[in-house]
Amino acid sequence: MSSMDEWTSNIIQNDPMRMYRAKRDATRRSVSSKYSILGFISSGTYGRVYKAQSLGEDAKIHAIKKFKPDKEGDVITYTGISQSAIREIALNREIDHENIVALKEVILEDKSIYMVFEFAEHDFLASASLYLQVIQHHATTLRTAITPPVLKSLIYQLFNGLIYLHSCHILHRDLKPANILINAQGVVKIGDLGLARLIYQPLQPLFAGDKVVVTIWYRAPELLMGAKHYNKAIDCWAVGCVMAELASLRPIFKGEEAKLDSKKNVPFQRDQLLKIFEVLGTPEEQDWPGVKDMIEYQNMKRLDPYTNRLYEWCQTRVRSHNGYDLLRQLFAYDPDNRLTAKEALQHKWFHEEPLPTWNAFQAAPQQIPPHRRITQDEAPSMVPLPAAPFNSQTQSKPGSSASMSGGGPYVVQSGGNGGNGRKKQRMG
Repeated sequence: MSSMDEWTSNIIQNDPMRMYRAKRDATRRSVSSKYSILGFISSGTYGRVYKAQSLGEDAKIHAIKKFKPDKEGDVITYTGISQSAIREIALNREIDHENIVALKEVILEDKSIYMVFEFAEHDFLASASLYLQVIQHHATTLRTAITPPVLKSLIYQLFNGLIYLHSCHILHRDLKPANILINAQGVVKIGDLGLARLIYQPLQPLFAGDKVVVTIWYRAPELLMGAKHYNKAIDCWAVGCVMAELASLRPIFKGEEAKLDSKKNVPFQRDQLLKIFEVLGTPEEQDWPGVKDMIEYQNMKRLDPYTNRLYEWCQTRVRSHNGYDLLRQLFAYDPDNRLTAKEALQHKWFHEEPLPTWNAFQAAPQQIPPHRRITQDEAPSMVPLPAAPFNSQTQSKPGSSASMSGGGPYVVQSGGNGGNGRKKQRMG
C-alpha cells in the first residue's frame, strides 16, 4: 500500500462519517447493475429519458430520466443539483395516485441523478412536434375527430389527477400535452413535476419570482396580464386548453411568445393574448374586476376589441352544449370564477352519455395511438463517461415541447393494444 493510500485509510478509519460514506458507496448498486437500457426516448432542457428493463425477476419496463450535469462549452462542469430536479424528486416521493406518474426510485451515480419512473405505453406527444401523439394519429392516420367517449375519459382522468395534486397543495404549473401520459390500460398519468410548487397561499407574480411558468399556449390570462398573484386556477385553464386541443386536433390558442429582454424583464405577450381574445372576446371589467389593476392593463386596452365566439367554435368541435359549458367555465377570465378541478369533475358533461370510463380506449380500441419509435444508438450514453460531451444529435429541436420542459415525455409505445384494461365502468 502506498503512503497516499495509507493516509486515506487512516483518515477514513478515524472519521465515522467518512467510514459510513465509504461503506455506503461500496454497497450502492449502479444503474447498469439494476437496469438494461433498451433505447433512447427524448431529451430536454434538464436531461434525457430512456426506456429500461429491470434485471430482477419481475423484468418490468421503466422510464429512466437522467439529469445532465451543467456544462460550459465542450467540457462538463459539475455545479450541483438543479432546482428543477430537487423539486421533482421531493414532490414525487410524497405523492401516490393512479393518475400521477409514479416515481420508483432515485439513483445518484457519478454526479448524475437518475429518476426511475413507472412506464406508460403511450404519451400524448409526437416525437418531433407539439401535437399530441393521439392528435397526430387522428389527424394524419384516422383522419377523424377523437370520439366523445375517448375525449371525455381522458379529460375526466386528467381532472381526477389534478384534484389529488391540488388537495396536496401542489400546483403543477406546466400542464400541457407533453406532460400527460397514458398506459396500456388507457389510464391517464400526469407527469413532469419539474416546475411544480407547493402552495399554501397565492404565489408571487412572475416579475418577482419564476420568469416562466406554463408553456405559452396553455398559460392563463392572469399570468399573461402580470397578475400580482396566481393560484391553482392556472392549472384548470391549462386543462381547458388541452381539452380544446383534443377536440379540435390543434392548439386553440397558438400564439407566438415574446422573449425576455436583456434585463430578463417579462414582456407583454401581445400575440398570445390576441389569440385568446379572438375566441373568448376582450375581457370586460364587470366580468373580471381585477383586470384594471394588472400591470399589462394599459397595453391590453390598446388592442383591437373582440367579441366572444366560443360557442361557435364549439359547434363543430365539441358538439355538446354541456361540453361547451365546461369549456366556458374553465376559460373564465376571472380566476376566482373559474371552475376548480373538483367542481369540473362534477360538471354535467361527465354525467351525460357517453359516460367516461377508466380505460379511455375501451369503447374505441381503433383510436389507440401507434407504436412510437425509440432509438438504440443513444442508449450507451447511459453509461457515465466523465467529461464526455453529450451527443448534439439528441438535443431537442427548437420550439419542441421537450425543450420547454424538464426533459419532455417519459414514455414510449411498447407492445400491448390497450384493450386489456379493467372492465368498462362508470366513473361518476
